[in-house]
Amino acid sequence: MFNKHIFASRPELDQAFAEQVAAQLQSLIEKNGKASIAFSGGSTPKGFFAALSVQDIAWDKVTVTLADERWVEYEDNNSNTRLLTENLLTNNAKVARLFSLKRDGALDADNLAKLNQDANDGLLPLDIVILGMGEDGHTASLFPCSAEIEQGLDQQAAPGLLKVVPTSAPFERISFNFSALIQASHLYLHLVGDNKMAVLDQAISSKDSMQMPIRAFLHHDVKTVDIFWAE
Repeated sequence: MFNKHIFASRPELDQAFAEQVAAQLQSLIEKNGKASIAFSGGSTPKGFFAALSVQDIAWDKVTVTLADERWVEYEDNNSNTRLLTENLLTNNAKVARLFSLKRDGALDADNLAKLNQDANDGLLPLDIVILGMGEDGHTASLFPCSAEIEQGLDQQAAPGLLKVVPTSAPFERISFNFSALIQASHLYLHLVGDNKMAVLDQAISSKDSMQMPIRAFLHHDVKTVDIFWAE
């Protein structure tokens, strides 16, 4: 299930989205004493990050992470951990806790096991998840081209992280699986531009999630995805 929220401009979207997410984070903190949120990377959320970073909430009670990450060093321009740190974890949000998906060394079985242990011990279930979507309908690093797509979308799998090696995009990836992402009490899809709206329309038209993984979220029988879009 999904709801569309359409905005006249990207700055209007960024501000409204930041205020809504901040209010939900603060409500979760007041209820549970803490809150967690997973973001998607790329250029789309930069304005949203800036607007969210100045919201006046108890950021020291918030754990911030990514829905997925490229396995590259922090200094690399392709690092979404760097993007998040430089654009969100500033201003009021600089005191938030970062749960980094990138660790030293190779993305091997040992690192993956340690990441899953740490996520299960102190992060999951996630409270808020903000997804993005690629032109091929992938979300997080659940790529339809990857050998790991069935594992990533398996609704019976335990919530956690998996290694993904897409054939249509560079870099090894670490990604939360569908089971972990769908647990969120608040689930969003953040999109901008006419091209992404066209991809969204295609995703809505069918339920074949192996072809377009975002469909697993949009057509879920119980959870609702709030779509925030501006041209």
